[in-house]
This record gives sequence, structure tokens and C-alpha cells, in this order.
Amino acid sequence: MAGTPLRVIPLGGLGEIGRNMMLLEYGDDIIAIDVGLMFPEEDMLGVDLVIPDFSYLREHSDKLRAVFLTHGHEDHVGALPYFLREFSAPVYSTRLTDGLIRVKLKEHRLLDKAELNVVEPGEMIEAGIFDVEFFPVAHSIPDACGLIIRTPLGPVVHTGDFKLDHTPVMDQHTDLVRLGQIGAEGCLLLLADSTYAEVDGYTPSEQLVGESLRNILANTEGRVIVATFASLISRVQQILDGAVATGRKVFVTGRSMIDNVAMARQLGYLEAPDGVIVGVEEMYATPNKDLVVITTGSQGEPTSALTRMANGSHRHITIDKGDTVVLSANPIPGNETAVFRNVDNLFRLGADVLYNRVSNIHVRGHASREELKIIQSILQPEYFVPVHGEYRHLVVHARLAESVGVPEGQAFVLTDGDVLEIDEDTAQLAGRVSADYVYIDGLGIGDVDAEILRDRAHLSTDGVVVVIVNVEKQTGKLTSAPELLSRGFVDAEGHELLLEEGRDVVARALQGADHITEIADTNATIRDSLSKFLYDQTRRRPMVLAVTVEV
Repeated sequence: MAGTPLRVIPLGGLGEIGRNMMLLEYGDDIIAIDVGLMFPEEDMLGVDLVIPDFSYLREHSDKLRAVFLTHGHEDHVGALPYFLREFSAPVYSTRLTDGLIRVKLKEHRLLDKAELNVVEPGEMIEAGIFDVEFFPVAHSIPDACGLIIRTPLGPVVHTGDFKLDHTPVMDQHTDLVRLGQIGAEGCLLLLADSTYAEVDGYTPSEQLVGESLRNILANTEGRVIVATFASLISRVQQILDGAVATGRKVFVTGRSMIDNVAMARQLGYLEAPDGVIVGVEEMYATPNKDLVVITTGSQGEPTSALTRMANGSHRHITIDKGDTVVLSANPIPGNETAVFRNVDNLFRLGADVLYNRVSNIHVRGHASREELKIIQSILQPEYFVPVHGEYRHLVVHARLAESVGVPEGQAFVLTDGDVLEIDEDTAQLAGRVSADYVYIDGLGIGDVDAEILRDRAHLSTDGVVVVIVNVEKQTGKLTSAPELLSRGFVDAEGHELLLEEGRDVVARALQGADHITEIADTNATIRDSLSKFLYDQTRRRPMVLAVTVEV
């Protein structure tokens, strides 16, 4: 297959935080790395989740050989249920990641359909022309891995999310020795995590959070409630360790947290002496000073356990004066408003709230600049593509790579949908594929598009006016005065004159109509005339919906 290029195709995660998905294609073989989701931004009104665009894979589904998952966070595995509704391919991941996705797929009733495979670091998986090896990395979740992908042109290294933590909580280090071996062999391409490429120095160790949590548990007289991600198993272990050290019982709440804790204990990733984790009845019988609660809701999710506590609607836990609530996670961009609404409500209920701006109760799981330089120096790749980050993160990371040895012009800043082709002599951009946002809204997948979101934004800012007209079927003449309904535009009781004049404007616009006029043309006439009148009168542009009824 001489002359065949290696194609690098990001479908998500480049130019945004989340929705991570990368394709590698060589000839008739494609592998996918991660299938993540993104939480909606503030302007994505009504949207629940955002997933990658699978259009390119639909067109080349016969080439798909396997899916490789670097770790179990939502931004890397959250879209897998939607992916597996359409595609049949073996999925490879480490043991904890496999456990987390099994919980997710069971919820979506897809577990029986999925071809899941557990792999160990160092094990080689053959996927068409590609040979893929997992190597361990330090991150904020156990069993996180990067990938060494052997291609006909040379090794490709994908770091996944990583940092260099020399005192990791669950004894998982980034395998620099294995990376050194690949660097000595000659690394063709490095794809590296860019999330904190702007941050100087080194990322603090996860041990710092454990010490902070233990101090909080030891020095707080009342009940402690800790909110974190349900998939952040190492953080849960630190809370359990702190509870044991301070003689507290632990109550777990939030469906995903309960499911993940049960799964992680079953697989041996969480250790707690018998009797430390208690059920509802024993929780009620435990004095507040001897209790710690682990809950979901660190991102202000509307239906999460912590949000229900903040709203006073949780089934088992009522926030009391003297409670301490710890948000052990940074807000994901776009979630800040919801997070700090909960903080405000918890303060109103009398709780003391510790969050990222006032306490050291969370550290990043991503490498800072000095760590990124170390990886570059060890691998010395011929080509470099920064991944996992907003556009500025990618640009900064590319410049950093060039400063430590990547040849000028061989660090490529891609965005979702760009195609990078690497052959035996050169690398160059070679067009684009579809990589649009795909919105999940309720049970709908992709049936909300940019136009619908614009309409929702329009409705949210200027409201809607509905015009109902009855016309005679044979002549097109009005049979009664038009009716105007206002929602989110003006108060009908305070603007009777405006609405009355609007009715007259619609009636005049329809004068002279005959039976030849199509309903679509009638509706357009109503919208145009009424929209102009309302703007002239109010300098606002409500959405005008015309309903024409033939009688």
C-alpha cells in the first residue's frame, strides 16, 4: 500500500471542551478513539447533550474496525450509547472504564448489543492495519490510558487526558519509560491533551485534595456533604479514606453515584471497611457530626441530588444550619450559572459552602506547560497535533511544541472536521468532513438544528405573537376579526390598544384577498405586515406565528 496516506480526522474535542472523538484512517481501515459528549452551552436552549457528528462514519461504516476508549469520563465515553445504536464494532477499554460504560449502556438498554472488550496496559490489539497498545497515564480517574498506535508509516501516540503525578492516589503513574522507548524508536505523530496548555508550571498532585478533604472532615463539627463527578472514583476513595480516619459513616446519593460506587466496589477499585457505607435507615440514625454524604450535582444539573437538596426537595436529606457542603469539582464552562445558583441556595439554607474560589478542594487532571514539554522532549515526534481544548489552547500548545523541538510548520492546529494527511514525505491538510454539533433533546437525536435554536433564542428574547384568522374557503375573505395572542411580548391587559391596532393592520393587509391566494401566501402577508407594525411601535421583534383557518 505504498503511497497510501494516514488520515487524521477529529470529529470532536478540537476547538471545544468535550465531545472528544478522533478517527485514524489508512486505506480500508478506520479506528475511532473515544466517543464523548459535551454539555450544552448557554445559547443551546433546551438541549440536553451535544454529541459528535457520525456522518463521515456512516458513509464509511464498512471500514470501521474498532473503538478505543482512553478513560471513563463523560467527555470521552458519554456518546457511546448513541454511537452503538448505529454502528457495530468492538469496543476496547481498561477494566474500570468498561465497568462505567456497562452501567451507562445498561441504562440505555444497549448492553446486550455492545461488543465490549477489557484490555490491560501493554496488551496489543489488532484492528485492521493498526496495532494498538494501551499505556497507563495519571489522571483524575483510575485506569486512564493513552494509546500507542502502530501504523505502516510509524507509531502514533495519543495521550488521552493525562498529567504527571508523582504521588497519585491510586498508584497509577504516566508510563514515561514506555514513551521513552517509542521516542527512541521514532514517533511519527503525537496527539496530546491541550486543556491546560496555558497554565505555567506543574499540575498539583491529587494527594493535596485528599489532605484538604481529611482536614475538613476532622475540623467540621456538623454533617459534611461532598459533591463530585460520579465517575471520579479516586476522589470518592479519598472521601472514604477521610471518613475512616475521622470515624464518620458515609451515605451515597444520586443514581449515577450509587451505580458507579457499587460497580467500583465490586471490581475492587473502591475500598471501604464493612459498615462505613450506610443505607437510608442507618443514615437517619447517625448523628450529623459522624456523617459524610457523597452526592452528584457538582455541575448544578437540574435533577441531581445536590440541586434537589439546594431546592429543599431531596427525599432523604434536608440542609440544616451547621452543614458543610463541599463542591469538589470545577464548573465546566457553561455550567457556572447553575453551579453558583446552587451555592447561593445552600448558603440561604444555612450551610457553609466550600467551592473552587474559596478552598483548595479540587485539582486538575490535566498536564500544565512543563509537563507537556517533558512529553514532547521524550517522544520528539516528527509531527504534532494538539487535541482536547478550545482553539486558543490548541494554538498555545502548538507553539509550545515548536519551542521544544517540533520542526516549524509540522505542528498542525486542526479543528473538528479537518483532515490531516500524512505520507512518507510530508503532512498536509486535505479538505474537511462534516463535524457539526448533533443535539440531544429529550428522546430526539439530531432533530434540533441551528435554525431551531435560533427560533428558541428569538422566543426567549422577544416573545411570540400568534395571529389567528378565519377566512371563507371560496373567497379568501375574513369571516371575523383577527385574534392576537401575546406570550412573552407584552401584557395583554396593559397593551389593549397596541393589540387592537395590530388586529386592524392584519385585517387591512388581507383586504382584497381572493380564493386563488394560497394559505402560505396569506400567512406570509400576515407575518410581514404585523412584524413591521410591532417593530415600528415597540422596537422589538417578537416571533409572529400566523394560523389561517378556512371555514
